[in-house]
Amino acid sequence: METAFWHPQALMSQVKNDEIVLERGEGSHVWTDDGRKLFDATAGLWYANIGHGDQRITDAVVRQMNQLETFHAFGNFATPITKALCERIVSLAPLGDDAKVFLASGGSDAIDTAAKLARRYFTAAGEPNRRILVSREYGYHGLHGFGTSLGWLQPNREGYGELDPDIIRASATDADEVEKLFMNTGPELIAAFFCEPIIGAGGAIFPGEEYLSKVRELCRQHGILFIADEVITGFGRTGPWFASERFDLQPDMITFAKGVTSGYLPVGGVVISQRVCEPFWADGSNEWFKHGMTYSGHSTCAAAAMANLDVIEADGLLDRVRELEPKLDEALQSLADHPNVAEIRSGTGLVGAVVVDTAEAGQGLYEGLMANGVISRKLGDGRALQYSPPFVMTDDELAWLTEQTRAALDTL
Repeated sequence: METAFWHPQALMSQVKNDEIVLERGEGSHVWTDDGRKLFDATAGLWYANIGHGDQRITDAVVRQMNQLETFHAFGNFATPITKALCERIVSLAPLGDDAKVFLASGGSDAIDTAAKLARRYFTAAGEPNRRILVSREYGYHGLHGFGTSLGWLQPNREGYGELDPDIIRASATDADEVEKLFMNTGPELIAAFFCEPIIGAGGAIFPGEEYLSKVRELCRQHGILFIADEVITGFGRTGPWFASERFDLQPDMITFAKGVTSGYLPVGGVVISQRVCEPFWADGSNEWFKHGMTYSGHSTCAAAAMANLDVIEADGLLDRVRELEPKLDEALQSLADHPNVAEIRSGTGLVGAVVVDTAEAGQGLYEGLMANGVISRKLGDGRALQYSPPFVMTDDELAWLTEQTRAALDTL
């Protein structure tokens, strides 16, 4: 029977009668409606950090719903759990104790919030000509209006016209090219530079600490806001709570989502430095950031986030990521000499990819993995297969995953 559900990011002419329906999950596995067990090698869409089916999250959500499911946060309304979540995120993020948090419903919301706030900040600060936003080739920043324009995966941009003409593309790996772009554009016209510390959907690409450090310093020299898009890397995927801490980025804003709740309920947001907050928060200011969503600061979603952070801390999952990082790297690198492997990308947290020669081979590897009970995902140009498992993956599961990957490669 043809589905009524229009799937996101799906070719519906094919998907409408070919859905994979998942009924339950536990740890690093999910089960289909016909009872098939699948290993989740991608943590959903990079979000299932604590794994699936953790009853502690359910219990926290039910407690909050029994008290107050939510109330909108426009104007001066708030709920205790939402305030507590913002305070906790400030304590975890490397932006200082005077940072603030703007909450949204997901990563795309967070990106749109950061993009608007960057321009609005410079208007409030007396530099209204700073309108240009810079993002990187291969970058992905969600699929709202700003995110579609900021992202440089071409299929995601086609067919919509020019959504925002004041967004330009920079090199993803060459800091000298970024500097040339800044100078040719006019740094006094640039509001912000958007940067994934590790490019995720574009292919699991790590530009290197030297690139990140140099571009961060360029932004600082020219007064350009450095916005770290940590929707994927935030809340432990590279070891510390944020990749910005690992790479000493000291950003002006951090966008987050996914791992803040491990996907149990939708939450996203922006951690905002004191510099950006100042024009709006200063005593007597009439500057107003007229922006928000109905579910900004949703109380039940905030309860899920708080419980998720509790689980990460109680179960020592940041330490587990640090333990798994070299193990995942070694496991994937053991496949590097396979004749059907073009490249292995790994070695930074629980982010990795097996890259093959063609997009057709990528599809073949994806199908082979599915046949072997592994859910992966094609990234970038379709040649890279994603490996970003939940933090609760066991050593035995990693060994099994490696075996199944090698077996799937053998079939290409």
